[in-house]
Amino acid sequence: MDGHPEALIDLGAVKDNVGALARHVGGAQVMAVVKADGYGHGMIPVANAALAGGATWLGVVHVGEALALRQAGLTARVLCLLGAPDAPHEEAIRQDIDLSAGSAELVGQIAAAAERAGRPARVHLKADTGMSRGGATAADWPGLVHAALAAEAAGRVRVAGLWSHMASADIPGHPSIAAQLAAFQAAVHVAEQAGARPEVRHLANTPATVTLPETWYDMIRPGGGIVGLCTLPGGAPGWLRPAMTVKAVLVQAKRVPAGTGVSYGHRYVTEREATLGLVPLGYAEGIPRQATNTAQVLVRGRRWTISGTVCMNQVIVDFGDEPVAPGDEVVLFGPGDAGEPTAQEWADALGTLSYDIVTRFAGRVPRSYRGVTEATEPVPVVASVDAAVSGAVRRLQES
Repeated sequence: MDGHPEALIDLGAVKDNVGALARHVGGAQVMAVVKADGYGHGMIPVANAALAGGATWLGVVHVGEALALRQAGLTARVLCLLGAPDAPHEEAIRQDIDLSAGSAELVGQIAAAAERAGRPARVHLKADTGMSRGGATAADWPGLVHAALAAEAAGRVRVAGLWSHMASADIPGHPSIAAQLAAFQAAVHVAEQAGARPEVRHLANTPATVTLPETWYDMIRPGGGIVGLCTLPGGAPGWLRPAMTVKAVLVQAKRVPAGTGVSYGHRYVTEREATLGLVPLGYAEGIPRQATNTAQVLVRGRRWTISGTVCMNQVIVDFGDEPVAPGDEVVLFGPGDAGEPTAQEWADALGTLSYDIVTRFAGRVPRSYRGVTEATEPVPVVASVDAAVSGAVRRLQES
Protein backbone atom coordinates (compact mmCIF):
# COMPACT_ATOMS: atom_id res chain seq x y z
CA MET A 1 0.00 0.00 0.00
CA ASP A 2 1.36 3.44 -0.96
CA GLY A 3 -0.39 5.44 1.73
CA HIS A 4 -3.67 5.70 -0.10
CA PRO A 5 -6.69 4.32 1.74
CA GLU A 6 -8.24 1.03 0.73
CA ALA A 7 -11.58 -0.66 1.29
CA LEU A 8 -11.06 -4.42 1.35
CA ILE A 9 -14.31 -6.24 0.57
CA ASP A 10 -14.67 -9.88 1.65
CA LEU A 11 -17.01 -11.32 -0.97
CA GLY A 12 -16.84 -14.68 0.76
CA ALA A 13 -18.55 -13.03 3.71
CA VAL A 14 -21.27 -11.67 1.40
CA LYS A 15 -21.83 -15.13 -0.05
CA ASP A 16 -21.95 -16.70 3.41
CA ASN A 17 -24.27 -13.99 4.77
CA VAL A 18 -26.78 -14.61 2.01
CA GLY A 19 -26.63 -18.34 2.70
CA ALA A 20 -27.16 -17.71 6.41
CA LEU A 21 -30.12 -15.42 5.73
CA ALA A 22 -31.67 -18.00 3.40
CA ARG A 23 -31.32 -20.72 6.04
CA HIS A 24 -32.78 -18.39 8.67
CA VAL A 25 -36.00 -17.81 6.72
CA GLY A 26 -36.45 -21.31 5.36
CA GLY A 27 -38.52 -21.35 2.19
CA ALA A 28 -38.68 -17.64 1.38
CA GLN A 29 -36.65 -16.41 -1.58
CA VAL A 30 -33.85 -13.88 -1.03
CA MET A 31 -33.70 -10.58 -2.87
CA ALA A 32 -30.23 -9.14 -2.32
CA VAL A 33 -30.64 -5.36 -2.31
CA VAL A 34 -27.49 -3.89 -3.84
CA LYS A 35 -28.56 -0.25 -4.04
CA ALA A 36 -26.20 2.62 -3.20
CA ASP A 37 -23.32 0.86 -4.95
CA GLY A 38 -23.89 -2.28 -2.93
CA TYR A 39 -23.99 -0.29 0.32
CA GLY A 40 -20.60 1.10 -0.63
CA HIS A 41 -19.12 -2.34 -1.25
CA GLY A 42 -19.42 -2.36 -5.08
CA MET A 43 -22.73 -3.18 -6.71
CA ILE A 44 -21.62 -5.70 -9.32
CA PRO A 45 -19.17 -7.74 -7.19
CA VAL A 46 -21.64 -7.84 -4.30
CA ALA A 47 -24.46 -8.90 -6.62
CA ASN A 48 -22.32 -11.71 -8.00
CA ALA A 49 -21.40 -12.89 -4.52
CA ALA A 50 -25.01 -12.71 -3.33
CA LEU A 51 -26.20 -14.79 -6.25
CA ALA A 52 -23.42 -17.29 -5.51
CA GLY A 53 -24.78 -17.45 -1.96
CA GLY A 54 -28.28 -18.35 -3.09
CA ALA A 55 -30.08 -15.07 -3.77
CA THR A 56 -32.48 -15.37 -6.71
CA TRP A 57 -33.44 -11.69 -6.99
CA LEU A 58 -31.53 -8.41 -6.91
CA GLY A 59 -32.97 -5.10 -5.73
CA VAL A 60 -31.86 -1.61 -6.73
CA VAL A 61 -33.40 1.85 -6.51
CA HIS A 62 -32.93 3.29 -9.98
CA VAL A 63 -33.42 1.83 -13.46
CA GLY A 64 -29.87 2.92 -14.30
CA GLU A 65 -28.53 0.59 -11.62
CA ALA A 66 -30.60 -2.29 -12.98
CA LEU A 67 -29.35 -1.63 -16.52
CA ALA A 68 -25.78 -1.68 -15.21
CA LEU A 69 -26.41 -5.12 -13.73
CA ARG A 70 -27.69 -6.30 -17.10
CA GLN A 71 -24.67 -4.79 -18.85
CA ALA A 72 -22.48 -6.78 -16.47
CA GLY A 73 -24.16 -9.98 -17.69
CA LEU A 74 -26.36 -10.67 -14.67
CA THR A 75 -29.58 -12.39 -15.72
CA ALA A 76 -31.28 -12.81 -12.31
CA ARG A 77 -34.58 -11.11 -11.65
CA VAL A 78 -33.99 -7.43 -10.82
CA LEU A 79 -36.51 -5.09 -9.20
CA CYS A 80 -36.27 -1.30 -9.24
CA LEU A 81 -37.65 -0.34 -5.85
CA LEU A 82 -38.31 3.32 -6.67
CA GLY A 83 -41.35 4.00 -8.82
CA ALA A 84 -40.41 7.14 -10.75
CA PRO A 85 -42.41 8.61 -13.64
CA ASP A 86 -39.37 9.89 -15.53
CA ALA A 87 -37.38 6.64 -15.49
CA PRO A 88 -36.46 4.89 -18.79
CA HIS A 89 -39.23 2.33 -18.41
CA GLU A 90 -39.17 1.15 -22.01
CA GLU A 91 -35.51 0.18 -21.82
CA ALA A 92 -36.09 -1.51 -18.47
CA ILE A 93 -38.92 -3.58 -19.94
CA ARG A 94 -36.77 -4.57 -22.92
CA GLN A 95 -34.10 -5.73 -20.48
CA ASP A 96 -36.59 -7.82 -18.43
CA ILE A 97 -36.32 -5.59 -15.37
CA ASP A 98 -39.19 -5.55 -12.86
CA LEU A 99 -40.64 -2.13 -12.02
CA SER A 100 -42.42 -0.81 -8.93
CA ALA A 101 -45.58 1.27 -9.10
CA GLY A 102 -47.35 3.09 -6.27
CA SER A 103 -49.95 4.99 -8.27
CA ALA A 104 -52.47 4.31 -11.02
CA GLU A 105 -50.88 7.08 -13.08
CA LEU A 106 -47.49 5.37 -13.01
CA VAL A 107 -49.08 2.06 -14.03
CA GLY A 108 -50.47 3.86 -17.06
CA GLN A 109 -47.04 5.20 -17.99
CA ILE A 110 -45.44 1.78 -17.57
CA ALA A 111 -48.19 0.15 -19.65
CA ALA A 112 -47.59 2.69 -22.44
CA ALA A 113 -43.86 1.96 -22.28
CA ALA A 114 -44.63 -1.76 -22.47
CA GLU A 115 -46.67 -1.21 -25.62
CA ARG A 116 -43.70 0.59 -27.20
CA ALA A 117 -41.35 -2.15 -26.05
CA GLY A 118 -43.56 -4.84 -27.55
CA ARG A 119 -43.69 -6.95 -24.40
CA PRO A 120 -45.55 -6.79 -21.08
CA ALA A 121 -43.97 -5.04 -18.12
CA ARG A 122 -43.45 -6.93 -14.87
CA VAL A 123 -44.79 -4.68 -12.12
CA HIS A 124 -44.74 -4.87 -8.33
CA LEU A 125 -47.53 -2.84 -6.73
CA LYS A 126 -46.35 -0.98 -3.64
CA ALA A 127 -48.66 -0.32 -0.71
CA ASP A 128 -47.93 2.47 1.74
CA THR A 129 -48.68 0.60 4.95
CA GLY A 130 -47.44 3.30 7.31
CA MET A 131 -43.99 4.55 6.34
CA SER A 132 -45.51 7.40 4.30
CA ARG A 133 -42.74 7.22 1.72
CA GLY A 134 -43.52 5.53 -1.61
CA GLY A 135 -46.58 3.47 -2.42
CA ALA A 136 -50.35 3.85 -2.44
CA THR A 137 -52.28 4.67 0.71
CA ALA A 138 -55.16 2.46 1.77
CA ALA A 139 -57.53 4.95 0.11
CA ASP A 140 -55.62 4.88 -3.20
CA TRP A 141 -54.77 1.16 -3.19
CA PRO A 142 -57.99 -0.14 -4.83
CA GLY A 143 -57.53 2.32 -7.71
CA LEU A 144 -53.94 1.22 -8.19
CA VAL A 145 -54.95 -2.45 -8.19
CA HIS A 146 -57.77 -1.79 -10.65
CA ALA A 147 -55.46 0.07 -13.04
CA ALA A 148 -52.84 -2.66 -12.86
CA LEU A 149 -55.30 -5.48 -13.44
CA ALA A 150 -56.85 -3.61 -16.36
CA ALA A 151 -53.39 -3.20 -17.89
CA GLU A 152 -52.76 -6.89 -17.21
CA ALA A 153 -55.99 -7.83 -18.98
CA ALA A 154 -54.84 -5.74 -21.95
CA GLY A 155 -51.58 -7.69 -22.09
CA ARG A 156 -49.35 -4.78 -21.18
CA VAL A 157 -48.56 -5.59 -17.57
CA ARG A 158 -47.94 -8.63 -15.41
CA VAL A 159 -48.59 -8.01 -11.71
CA ALA A 160 -45.56 -9.92 -10.50
CA GLY A 161 -45.44 -8.70 -6.92
CA LEU A 162 -47.16 -6.95 -4.02
CA TRP A 163 -44.92 -5.22 -1.51
CA SER A 164 -44.37 -2.61 1.15
CA HIS A 165 -41.60 -1.40 3.46
CA MET A 166 -41.27 -1.39 7.24
CA ALA A 167 -40.70 1.92 9.06
CA SER A 168 -39.64 0.63 12.48
CA ALA A 169 -38.63 -3.01 12.18
CA ASP A 170 -35.36 -2.11 13.91
CA ILE A 171 -37.21 -0.82 16.99
CA PRO A 172 -38.40 -4.02 18.70
CA GLY A 173 -41.94 -3.71 19.99
CA HIS A 174 -42.73 -0.50 18.13
CA PRO A 175 -46.51 -0.27 17.66
CA SER A 176 -46.15 0.53 13.95
CA ILE A 177 -44.86 -3.00 13.31
CA ALA A 178 -48.17 -4.70 14.08
CA ALA A 179 -50.06 -1.91 12.36
CA GLN A 180 -48.05 -2.27 9.16
CA LEU A 181 -48.39 -6.04 9.18
CA ALA A 182 -52.16 -5.70 9.41
CA ALA A 183 -52.21 -3.03 6.70
CA PHE A 184 -50.10 -5.13 4.35
CA GLN A 185 -52.24 -8.20 4.91
CA ALA A 186 -55.32 -6.12 4.14
CA ALA A 187 -53.71 -4.74 0.97
CA VAL A 188 -52.78 -8.23 -0.21
CA HIS A 189 -56.35 -9.39 0.46
CA VAL A 190 -57.84 -6.50 -1.53
CA ALA A 191 -55.52 -7.18 -4.47
CA GLU A 192 -56.06 -10.93 -4.51
CA GLN A 193 -59.82 -10.58 -4.12
CA ALA A 194 -59.72 -8.30 -7.17
CA GLY A 195 -57.92 -11.01 -9.13
CA ALA A 196 -54.21 -10.32 -8.63
CA ARG A 197 -52.04 -13.43 -8.68
CA PRO A 198 -48.58 -12.18 -7.68
CA GLU A 199 -45.51 -14.39 -7.89
CA VAL A 200 -44.09 -12.83 -4.73
CA ARG A 201 -45.31 -10.82 -1.76
CA HIS A 202 -42.48 -9.12 0.08
CA LEU A 203 -42.16 -6.87 3.11
CA ALA A 204 -39.07 -7.76 5.17
CA ASN A 205 -35.92 -5.63 5.21
CA THR A 206 -32.85 -6.78 7.15
CA PRO A 207 -34.09 -6.13 10.72
CA ALA A 208 -37.47 -7.69 9.90
CA THR A 209 -35.69 -10.66 8.36
CA VAL A 210 -33.70 -11.16 11.55
CA THR A 211 -36.50 -10.71 14.10
CA LEU A 212 -40.00 -10.85 12.53
CA PRO A 213 -40.89 -14.17 10.85
CA GLU A 214 -44.41 -12.93 10.18
CA THR A 215 -42.96 -10.45 7.64
CA TRP A 216 -41.15 -13.01 5.50
CA TYR A 217 -43.98 -13.94 3.13
CA ASP A 218 -42.59 -15.25 -0.20
CA MET A 219 -39.37 -13.23 -0.25
CA ILE A 220 -37.10 -11.17 1.99
CA ARG A 221 -35.18 -8.04 0.93
CA PRO A 222 -31.96 -7.80 2.96
CA GLY A 223 -29.55 -5.06 1.96
CA GLY A 224 -27.34 -4.28 4.93
CA GLY A 225 -27.62 -7.89 6.04
CA ILE A 226 -25.86 -9.25 2.98
CA VAL A 227 -22.78 -7.16 3.84
CA GLY A 228 -23.00 -8.17 7.50
CA LEU A 229 -24.72 -5.09 8.94
CA CYS A 230 -28.08 -4.41 10.59
CA THR A 231 -29.80 -1.40 12.15
CA LEU A 232 -31.18 -3.32 15.12
CA PRO A 233 -29.90 -2.15 18.51
CA GLY A 234 -26.42 -3.58 18.90
CA GLY A 235 -26.13 -4.28 15.18
CA ALA A 236 -26.22 -7.54 13.30
CA PRO A 237 -26.43 -10.98 14.93
CA GLY A 238 -23.20 -12.92 15.18
CA TRP A 239 -24.11 -15.19 12.28
CA LEU A 240 -23.69 -12.25 9.87
CA ARG A 241 -20.14 -11.09 9.14
CA PRO A 242 -19.19 -7.51 8.19
CA ALA A 243 -17.63 -7.56 4.72
CA MET A 244 -15.81 -4.21 4.59
CA THR A 245 -12.47 -3.28 6.13
CA VAL A 246 -11.20 0.27 5.60
CA LYS A 247 -7.52 0.90 6.15
CA ALA A 248 -4.57 3.07 5.24
CA VAL A 249 -1.01 3.53 6.48
CA LEU A 250 0.65 6.29 8.45
CA VAL A 251 2.40 8.75 6.16
CA GLN A 252 4.21 10.71 8.87
CA ALA A 253 5.08 10.45 12.55
CA LYS A 254 6.67 13.21 14.64
CA ARG A 255 7.39 14.07 18.26
CA VAL A 256 5.78 17.17 19.69
CA PRO A 257 5.96 18.77 23.15
CA ALA A 258 3.18 18.92 25.72
CA GLY A 259 0.62 21.62 25.03
CA THR A 260 0.74 21.24 21.24
CA GLY A 261 -2.50 22.17 19.50
CA VAL A 262 -3.64 19.60 16.96
CA SER A 263 -5.61 20.14 13.72
CA TYR A 264 -8.13 22.87 12.90
CA GLY A 265 -9.32 24.92 15.84
CA HIS A 266 -6.96 23.13 18.23
CA ARG A 267 -9.86 21.07 19.50
CA TYR A 268 -7.24 18.66 20.82
CA VAL A 269 -4.12 19.62 22.75
CA THR A 270 -1.41 17.15 23.80
CA GLU A 271 -1.19 16.64 27.54
CA ARG A 272 2.46 15.60 27.39
CA GLU A 273 5.23 15.03 24.89
CA ALA A 274 3.83 12.67 22.29
CA THR A 275 4.15 11.15 18.84
CA LEU A 276 1.54 12.34 16.36
CA GLY A 277 0.74 10.12 13.38
CA LEU A 278 -0.78 11.38 10.15
CA VAL A 279 -3.43 9.24 8.42
CA PRO A 280 -4.30 10.09 4.77
CA LEU A 281 -8.08 9.88 5.21
CA GLY A 282 -10.55 12.63 5.93
CA TYR A 283 -14.13 13.65 5.37
CA ALA A 284 -13.67 13.74 1.59
CA GLU A 285 -12.83 10.03 1.75
CA GLY A 286 -15.69 9.18 4.07
CA ILE A 287 -14.71 9.81 7.71
CA PRO A 288 -17.54 11.81 9.29
CA ARG A 289 -16.42 15.12 10.78
CA GLN A 290 -18.24 14.05 13.95
CA ALA A 291 -15.44 11.50 14.38
CA THR A 292 -13.35 14.36 15.80
CA ASN A 293 -11.94 13.26 19.18
CA THR A 294 -14.39 10.33 19.14
CA ALA A 295 -13.89 7.49 16.65
CA GLN A 296 -11.13 4.96 17.15
CA VAL A 297 -8.68 3.21 14.82
CA LEU A 298 -6.42 0.18 15.26
CA VAL A 299 -2.65 0.62 14.96
CA ARG A 300 -0.01 -1.82 16.23
CA GLY A 301 -2.64 -4.00 17.86
CA ARG A 302 -4.15 -1.19 19.95
CA ARG A 303 -7.05 1.18 19.55
CA TRP A 304 -6.38 4.90 19.40
CA THR A 305 -8.83 7.80 19.23
CA ILE A 306 -8.70 10.31 16.39
CA SER A 307 -7.10 13.43 17.85
CA GLY A 308 -8.56 16.77 16.83
CA THR A 309 -10.71 17.91 13.96
CA VAL A 310 -11.20 15.61 10.99
CA CYS A 311 -9.68 17.39 7.97
CA MET A 312 -10.77 17.05 4.36
CA ASN A 313 -8.14 14.43 3.51
CA GLN A 314 -6.31 13.70 6.77
CA VAL A 315 -6.71 12.88 10.43
CA ILE A 316 -4.17 12.92 13.22
CA VAL A 317 -3.74 10.45 16.05
CA ASP A 318 -1.88 11.01 19.33
CA PHE A 319 0.10 7.82 19.94
CA GLY A 320 1.79 8.96 23.14
CA ASP A 321 5.08 7.10 23.42
CA GLU A 322 4.15 4.27 21.05
CA PRO A 323 7.00 3.94 18.51
CA VAL A 324 4.87 4.28 15.39
CA ALA A 325 6.44 4.99 12.04
CA PRO A 326 5.42 5.83 8.48
CA GLY A 327 4.10 2.68 6.80
CA ASP A 328 2.35 1.33 9.90
CA GLU A 329 -1.10 0.00 9.02
CA VAL A 330 -4.14 1.92 10.26
CA VAL A 331 -7.49 0.07 10.34
CA LEU A 332 -10.54 2.28 10.73
CA PHE A 333 -13.06 -0.53 11.01
CA GLY A 334 -13.55 -4.12 9.95
CA PRO A 335 -15.16 -7.33 11.20
CA GLY A 336 -13.34 -6.98 14.53
CA ASP A 337 -11.18 -10.10 14.20
CA ALA A 338 -7.96 -8.36 15.25
CA GLY A 339 -9.55 -6.08 17.80
CA GLU A 340 -10.25 -3.30 15.32
CA PRO A 341 -13.43 -1.25 15.68
CA THR A 342 -16.45 -2.32 13.65
CA ALA A 343 -18.65 -0.07 11.54
CA GLN A 344 -21.32 -0.66 14.19
CA GLU A 345 -19.00 0.69 16.89
CA TRP A 346 -18.23 3.75 14.78
CA ALA A 347 -21.97 4.24 14.27
CA ASP A 348 -22.72 3.89 17.98
CA ALA A 349 -19.98 6.37 18.87
CA LEU A 350 -21.16 8.89 16.31
CA GLY A 351 -24.91 8.52 16.81
CA THR A 352 -25.71 7.15 13.38
CA LEU A 353 -26.19 3.85 11.51
CA SER A 354 -23.59 1.37 10.30
CA TYR A 355 -25.10 1.83 6.81
CA ASP A 356 -24.27 5.53 7.00
CA ILE A 357 -20.67 4.71 7.87
CA VAL A 358 -19.92 2.22 5.09
CA THR A 359 -21.76 4.04 2.30
CA ARG A 360 -19.70 7.16 2.98
CA PHE A 361 -16.72 5.41 1.43
CA ALA A 362 -18.56 4.43 -1.79
CA GLY A 363 -16.54 5.52 -4.79
CA ARG A 364 -14.13 7.53 -2.64
CA VAL A 365 -11.46 4.97 -1.87
CA PRO A 366 -10.06 2.18 -4.03
CA ARG A 367 -11.67 -1.18 -3.39
CA SER A 368 -10.06 -4.58 -3.49
CA TYR A 369 -11.83 -7.90 -3.27
CA ARG A 370 -11.26 -11.35 -1.90
CA GLY A 371 -13.32 -14.45 -1.35
CA VAL A 372 -15.23 -14.92 -4.63
CA THR A 373 -12.75 -14.73 -7.46
CA GLU A 374 -15.31 -14.70 -10.28
CA ALA A 375 -16.81 -11.44 -9.01
CA THR A 376 -14.75 -8.60 -10.41
CA GLU A 377 -15.25 -4.90 -10.92
CA PRO A 378 -13.55 -3.96 -14.20
CA VAL A 379 -14.98 -0.43 -14.24
CA PRO A 380 -16.25 1.85 -11.48
CA VAL A 381 -19.88 1.09 -10.78
CA VAL A 382 -20.81 4.76 -10.76
CA ALA A 383 -19.42 5.12 -14.28
CA SER A 384 -21.27 2.04 -15.47
CA VAL A 385 -24.54 3.34 -14.02
CA ASP A 386 -24.05 6.69 -15.72
CA ALA A 387 -23.27 4.94 -19.00
CA ALA A 388 -26.35 2.75 -18.67
CA VAL A 389 -28.62 5.71 -18.04
CA SER A 390 -27.07 7.69 -20.90
CA GLY A 391 -27.39 4.73 -23.24
CA ALA A 392 -31.01 4.18 -22.27
CA VAL A 393 -31.88 7.83 -22.86
CA ARG A 394 -30.08 7.78 -26.21
CA ARG A 395 -31.94 4.67 -27.35
CA LEU A 396 -35.25 6.16 -26.29
CA GLN A 397 -34.52 9.30 -28.28
CA GLU A 398 -33.60 7.25 -31.33
CA SER A 399 -36.72 5.07 -31.16
